Amino acid sequence: MATATGAKQKKILVEFPEDLLREADKLANELSTDRSKLIRSAVRAHIDRIRQKNLAKALAEGYKEYAEFDRGASAEFQSIDAENF
Repeated sequence: MATATGAKQKKILVEFPEDLLREADKLANELSTDRSKLIRSAVRAHIDRIRQKNLAKALAEGYKEYAEFDRGASAEFQSIDAENF
């Protein structure tokens, strides 16, 4: 099956607790959408949040890794800065 954008789709079987399924159906109805679109949207949002979290973690580790180098470079140029003022 392909969407309007040409992306292929695959049907899957997912088990839900009854209360969660009722909540999903209620929300889908409130949003004037169907259950499948709601679930796809939720999964996409969850994946995006995880990727953002992983990127933030990688950036923090990179900044931490280069912090010592940056302090050393700053110290080297501190005397040059003092000469110019």
